[in-house]
Amino acid sequence: MKVVEHIQSSKSTLFSFEILPPHARESIQILFNNIAPLMEFKPKFIDVTYHREEFILKKREGGLLEQKSIRKRPGTVAICAALMHKYGIDTVPHIICGGFTREETEYALIDLNYLGIENVLALRGDSIKGQNDFSPTVGGHAFASDLVEQLSAMNKGHYIDEDLENAIPTNFCIGVAGYPEKHFEAANLKTDLKWLKHKVDCGANYVVTQMFFDNKKYFEFLEKCKADGVHIPIIPGLKPLTSKKQVHMLASRFHIDIPEALTDAIEKCKDDKQVRQVGIEWAIAQSKELIQHKAPCLHFYSMGKSNAIQEIASALY
Repeated sequence: MKVVEHIQSSKSTLFSFEILPPHARESIQILFNNIAPLMEFKPKFIDVTYHREEFILKKREGGLLEQKSIRKRPGTVAICAALMHKYGIDTVPHIICGGFTREETEYALIDLNYLGIENVLALRGDSIKGQNDFSPTVGGHAFASDLVEQLSAMNKGHYIDEDLENAIPTNFCIGVAGYPEKHFEAANLKTDLKWLKHKVDCGANYVVTQMFFDNKKYFEFLEKCKADGVHIPIIPGLKPLTSKKQVHMLASRFHIDIPEALTDAIEKCKDDKQVRQVGIEWAIAQSKELIQHKAPCLHFYSMGKSNAIQEIASALY
């Protein structure tokens, strides 16, 4: 079932979350154990992130260095298939531009279509670790909007091979990212909203926001999106703070503001146990206000851990 169909068929705010594929050295049972506590809250879909390759330098005979590509986590497609088999739940694989040619992207989407996966989240993706700027793969896409265009074309039966006759159209529900505090590369929020509108015009069906800790910014973002002609569902993304270290890490890595009231409360905490409780209470208050304003779904970024989200969901659902 498509994400937008889940939203349209529900009279209340849905619950969903995002997971990271486990490290290749770990058993998938670790992932199942992490997800199991959240299944009682009946999530309608689970997002599965994609981590692009990393490069290491290995010394060869003669002292020469060889650049080698490595992947530390199993494929998103495999994880999605495992979750569907285990829980009978809809999954939303993240599809990124970096690391793929257009042809490789098409092959991946054909695999997803064969598996019966109806939802994808189209993202540009991050730059390669160690590089400051994003560089598209030769023959690949430079922007998420390009990826949305390819998905939309496949939904109409248009594949890269123009000589392919009677191609069966795919049926993907296309999600894209939105940034209530603007994407860090955008000059300003107005410019960022222009690019979001472009993704919608290319065929996006719904938006999931970057995490935020101030609901006012989400509500203002909704109004600006409507003013710009973006009328598809916009799902708020949430993340409970659980340690003092996260305050600085999340603000730096995701280019978001942490409200003064939240940082003041965290500074008074004696240890991370107290920080965790403050973070959970803040997320519960955030969530209740979002539900009151009829947010279509609460989407939680688990980052590999579910305990805090379980406590939040217990207070809400």
